[in-house]
Amino acid sequence: MQEIKITLTTSPKEKPADQSKLGFGKIFTDHMFLMNYDEGQGWHDPRIVPYGPIPLDPSAMCLHYGQADFEGMKAYRTASGKIQLFRPDQNMARLNVSNDRLCIPKIDEEFCVEAVKALVKVDADWIPTAEGTSLYIRPYIFAIDPMLGVHPAKHLIFAIILSPVGAYYAAGLAPVKIYVEQNYVRAVTGGTGFTKAAANYAISMKAQEEAEKEGYAQVLWLDGVHRKYIEEVGAMNVFFVLNGEVITPSLDRGSILGGITRKSCIELLRSMGYKVTERNLEIDELIAAYDNGTFDEAFGTGTAAVISPIGELKYGDKHMTINNGEIGAISQKLYDTLTGIQWGKIEDKFGWTVEVK
Repeated sequence: MQEIKITLTTSPKEKPADQSKLGFGKIFTDHMFLMNYDEGQGWHDPRIVPYGPIPLDPSAMCLHYGQADFEGMKAYRTASGKIQLFRPDQNMARLNVSNDRLCIPKIDEEFCVEAVKALVKVDADWIPTAEGTSLYIRPYIFAIDPMLGVHPAKHLIFAIILSPVGAYYAAGLAPVKIYVEQNYVRAVTGGTGFTKAAANYAISMKAQEEAEKEGYAQVLWLDGVHRKYIEEVGAMNVFFVLNGEVITPSLDRGSILGGITRKSCIELLRSMGYKVTERNLEIDELIAAYDNGTFDEAFGTGTAAVISPIGELKYGDKHMTINNGEIGAISQKLYDTLTGIQWGKIEDKFGWTVEVK
């Protein structure tokens, strides 16, 4: 395994005094991890350096052709002072899925988990301690070839940056309002919807902007071909409880991101005895369940928000208020259990947490 060189900053930044005002992704720590890829050399020169600008040639391919992907994960400080990660191996495995689709050279997953640990350890003092806070970890890769030409990059950078964060949504665990998108498409079978390609998020912004103008927090995407099957929310996978059954869209079409939190929720719910089904789910089925009184609950799942209960869905002129706009029992149980494991309040019976030593 390669040695990670560490250069510490000589000008440490002032840490946030009020952890209740961290927000999400607005503050960054003192250091970052960098590693280069050059054809013929592979991934090399892993290093932790002071956080700062990364020089790019104006013709760098990532700026013109979007050959870039990323991951999102968190570090948590437990009540005993221990620092732990949540399923980091799954994130690095998923990054390689994205890499393969985007013609980015694959990373050594085990080494990159160690790189995350090393960086978190260097900036451990930045991990917030207030209730519900954590250290967000953003690994990402981008092409830096100084050339205008559409072909797989031969030179890239793998980077990791850290950000102390509070709740993803300002309202915390309060149910959010979701707008079902009918005009725009996020992904189609054969595309990059199953990856964390940077361009996927640029594609989603127009619909998100229009939803926000109408007072909605996120967009719920329908499939790009039939425009009737539920896919995912902008920043989350999505689950529905219909007549006591927990249903989440299947990943089979290749247009939905395979979320780590999604996977964990499925495994948790099944261990608790709930019936969980992964299948195609039509928007009309949700409307029918709402109209006949069997639409019990809905929630999103993702690293940033963990669990985000959905209090309202808007589809055309149809407004569906779910569970009286309140958090449901399953959403609450999942949030309490997952965050309990992540912050070390509940025993991890699944072996999901990894200590940073």
